[in-house]
Amino acid sequence: MNFLGVDLGATSGRTILGTIGNDSIKLREINRFPNPMIEVNGHLYWDIFALYQQIINGLKIVAEEDIEIKSIGIDAWGVDFVCIGNDGELLRQPYCYRDSQTVGAQEKFFKQVSRNKIYEKTGIQFMDFNTLFQLSTIGNNHSSILPITNKILFIPDALSYMLTGEMVTEYTIASTSQLIDSEKKTFDLELLAALDLTENSFGKLVKPGTVIGNLNETVKKLTGLGDIPVVAVAGHDTASAVVSVPSEDREFAYLSSGTWSLMGIEADKPIINDDSFSLNFTNEGGVDGTIRFLKNICGMWLFEQCRKEWNDNNSYEQLIANAGNEVPFRCFINPDATCFTNPLSITEAIRKYCEATSQYIPQTKSEITRCIFESLALRYKQVLDNLQQFASFPIKKLHVIGGGSKNDLLNRFTASALGIPVIAGPTEATTIGNLMLQAKTAGLYPDIQSMRKSISRSVPLTQFNPENHSEWMKQYPNYLSVFKEII
Repeated sequence: MNFLGVDLGATSGRTILGTIGNDSIKLREINRFPNPMIEVNGHLYWDIFALYQQIINGLKIVAEEDIEIKSIGIDAWGVDFVCIGNDGELLRQPYCYRDSQTVGAQEKFFKQVSRNKIYEKTGIQFMDFNTLFQLSTIGNNHSSILPITNKILFIPDALSYMLTGEMVTEYTIASTSQLIDSEKKTFDLELLAALDLTENSFGKLVKPGTVIGNLNETVKKLTGLGDIPVVAVAGHDTASAVVSVPSEDREFAYLSSGTWSLMGIEADKPIINDDSFSLNFTNEGGVDGTIRFLKNICGMWLFEQCRKEWNDNNSYEQLIANAGNEVPFRCFINPDATCFTNPLSITEAIRKYCEATSQYIPQTKSEITRCIFESLALRYKQVLDNLQQFASFPIKKLHVIGGGSKNDLLNRFTASALGIPVIAGPTEATTIGNLMLQAKTAGLYPDIQSMRKSISRSVPLTQFNPENHSEWMKQYPNYLSVFKEII
């Protein structure tokens, strides 16, 4: 069967045709497109209409080639949302989570509902850009948008609405908002009330795998397609990615490696206690009733921004190869320090961090790249050690999925820092998870474990075993000593 997956990231998006059957997954990229942040009057926005148009373009190609598809599914990044008016029209472009307006928003909201109480209810890590704090900020700024908003739709749900005319709120994407009761898996009424919102302010809450509706008349006219169903897959891209972890048991941790690195374990119920609260771990919704207990880490964003800044002819592979030949362990950074959120110059921010912590100051591209990758590997060790405290099983391996699984140098560093095998792949984790959930809805698979077995037999995987682990352990205290919040 053929399925179409729409995978939207914070820098680019694409539509992928997936042909699934008999333990075979064949992927074909239909179209790829940029997803830039747009700055207007001091605010950062996403262009939801441009994303819609690119999806239409992908559907046109499918129709022109007379490809029969069973369904369509959309996944995207979390927390951001679109406001819909009483007439069903989109009211404005959605804010980008990297917009600076939410800086300090948490402390303001804690005057209404305490930090401890919010975590007890939601189990979600605290980040300024969570939907909870975006909505609170918009309200505090007396924005004209909320009083005329009828529905709030998260990015994949908004695009599904534009394709079908049906409004839903898919559970996994909603769970990133810090508005969902993690035990009840429904919106928390007290938090909504603090925002002057109700459950009716959102679309109907649905589980991943729900059919939202068929393509509407406008989309059919634009594309030439017929009554194709749009499925609410795991709308949060990480939730879709975790579906594709090719493991036949549960004794693993995963690292969804892309612009963000998300490291976690799969749990049967939320893990909410004083330790998870103090370490700021999150409990996000997964598929088949699971909970993704994880930590957000600033992943390949640092390297990606450096590459943009350098803007030269060095290839991705050459930069990494050069970094591999550099002197090891000369300097470390805290990849999650706020000074790296969206500075004018990432390279300058890294140098200032190293100077402020009395370390060697990296000068060349390869030195900076090596600093980033070694710091990420040690950050992964730091988070994995914390994860093991909460896991009910020994973590015997780390599955690295997503685009970062192709970074052999970082995977080598990670295996050596952690002291356990790293299994890299699938690279197209999010897309495969998206497509497999559509296949499950179509009746090809009964549950997540059957999907994973099929994936493990049909995609190439690479294993990295620890090298010189003892040397990495000698360096770990040095990393911890400079793991600081540098503003």
